[in-house]
Formats: sequence, structure tokens, C-alpha cells
Amino acid sequence: MRRGIRRVRGLRLRFGILGKLLMTMMVVMLVPLATIWFLDYRTSVEHLSADIEERLSAQAESAVGFVNSWVDTNLRMLRQNGRLDDIISMDPRRQAPVLQSIIREYPYIFLAHTVGLDGMNVARSDQEAPKNYGDREYVQRVIAGAPMGRQFVISKTTGKPSFILSVPITRDGRIVGVLGIAMDVNDLTRRIAAVRIGETGFTFLVDDTGNVVAHPRARQNLAKHPAVAGAGYESGAKKRSVFVEDGKQIIAYSEKTDQAWTLVAQQDYAEAYAALRAANRNALALLVGSVLFVGVLASALAPRLTRPIRNLTDIAEQISRGQLGTRIAEVDRTDEIGGLARAIDRLKTSVEVAMKRLAGDRAPMPDYPPVVGTGAARP
Repeated sequence: MRRGIRRVRGLRLRFGILGKLLMTMMVVMLVPLATIWFLDYRTSVEHLSADIEERLSAQAESAVGFVNSWVDTNLRMLRQNGRLDDIISMDPRRQAPVLQSIIREYPYIFLAHTVGLDGMNVARSDQEAPKNYGDREYVQRVIAGAPMGRQFVISKTTGKPSFILSVPITRDGRIVGVLGIAMDVNDLTRRIAAVRIGETGFTFLVDDTGNVVAHPRARQNLAKHPAVAGAGYESGAKKRSVFVEDGKQIIAYSEKTDQAWTLVAQQDYAEAYAALRAANRNALALLVGSVLFVGVLASALAPRLTRPIRNLTDIAEQISRGQLGTRIAEVDRTDEIGGLARAIDRLKTSVEVAMKRLAGDRAPMPDYPPVVGTGAARP
């Protein structure tokens, strides 16, 4: 136990002025530096998060605006043509020229056709034989009374993915048929998939069932995608999500279109917050540099304090052994060490006087000769 105490005491003795000075300077430096870093970090995170949100949501909002405008333009065209007498007549000979004019004016529309209430083609813009479209949702919805129908399908005409829009044909307030157009979505896909956000960010569009409308890479159903799944928010509302995809953390903002499709703008989290990581690296470099500077400064200043203290300690030990001839050079200093040196110098003088007095008291009495005739010693 005593050995342990001695070791602890030894450690305490070795933790001298240099260590204490270094610790003091570290605390004085690190506390305000850490406080400034924390406040700056929190502010940077808030500003950067707001910037990322604004950038990604702006891309999503822009793409949603394009999709809504694209669909709305085609719907307006359909409704306008659906009111024409030739279309309302449900006569294929009168309808065919109108349908052919539609595909001439809109090159991305490869088929314009009308469907009767039994689901069979009445007229087509091409020369193919009538087909039964009674199984298509866009036909069923309009016949059931919906103001419009829409559906992504594998086209019976081209065998390729296509987007279909349809509106009712009415006569005297009654639905007599369906006017529909089948569109190539390559232009829409290119516009959405061509958006780039930094090096890793992009946008993609899925329909209300999760089928891919536009995506740079994916073609499978994305209904379970983290940015798409559970998207129960209304049209125009945005949802923020952070998830892991292919081993990378992703930040995404999704927004619903007027057609209940989901537009997602996403970017790698690492790239999005690269500026924050760079700021943290700079702060860490500053902190390490400050620690090294304080260490060098403490190492340079400590000897100026410890050397005179060691010198005064040696002089005090010499005084304790009666060696009073050493001159104390530090008496000329004007700081606290100079005050200590002058106090030791006065102590040395006092010890020297005391020793001289002690030496005088212990001096032997002189041996005087006896006085003749008295028989007594001389006092």
C-alpha cells in the first residue's frame, strides 16, 4: 500500500509546471474553440439542410410542374376534339379524319381512337382492324362516369409501354363512347431522367401503382421504394426521406402530381453534405494545429518559469545545509519569482546573522591568570 502511495506521489511530482501550464492553456483554448465549432456546426447543418431541401424540392417541383402541364395540355386537346360533331356522331367515316389530324399535329401520339360502350373500336387513326379495349382501365373508368381516364399499358398496337389518356364522348348529356390517345412517353422520360443533381442526384417518376414512367436506370415496379412507399400525402405536398440504397445513404424529396403519380428527386447523402464534411475537416485541422501550437508555446515558456524555480530550490537546499555564499541572481526580477528570490535572500541573511550569533555564544571563555595574595581566581 505504501509503495502504491509513493508511486502516486511520484506521478504527482512528475506532473510539474510544464504539464499544468499545458493543461491550463489547452482548457483556455479548447473551451471557446469547441463552443465556436459547435455553434458553427449547428448553424452550418441548418443552412445546408435548408439548401439541400430547397435544391431537391425545387427540382421535384419543376418536374411535377412539367408533368402536370404535359398531361393538362393533352387533356384539353382531347376534350376539345371530343366536342366536335364528327366525333359525337360515332360514325367511323366522320371520326377517322379528325383522329388522323390529331396524330399529325402531335407527333408523340401514335394512336387516336374511339371506343364504343361495348369496348370495341369504332374508329382508329391507323389502318388496323378494330380491337376490343373493354379490359382497359381507362375505358372502364370513363364509361363508368369518370371525367377522364389514364393508364400506363403495354400497347396493343406497338407492344411497347405507352401512356393512354381518355375522355367521354357525350350526346345530350349521355355518354356514347370514349375518345382516347396513346402516347409515346420517350419525350417525357427523357426530360425527367435527364435531370442531374450534382454527380449522383437524379429525378424519376412513377405512376399511382408504382410502375416506372421515367427513371435513368430502373424499369421494375418501385411501389416499395422508400421515397414512394406510404406516400399518402396530397397533390403538391412534399415528403423528405433518408434511406439506404445499394449500400449508400440517400436523401430524397418526393412530390405528388395532379394525377397521383410520384416524382422523386434524390441524391447521395455524402455528396449532398460534402460541404459540411469539408468544414468539419477544416475545423479539425484548426483544432490539431492549435493543440500543436499550444504544446510548442508551453514547451517554450515552461523553462522560463521552471529554471529560476529550480535555481531557487537549489539555493534553499544550500541554505538549509549552511552554505550561504551563493548569490541569488533572481533578486533583480520584477515579477513574482523576483519577490520569492528576495524573500529567500532575506532568509539567507537572517540565517547568516543567526549562525554568527550562535557561533559567538558558543566561543570558549578566556583563561585569565590567578591574582597573587588573594588565593582566588580573577573574575
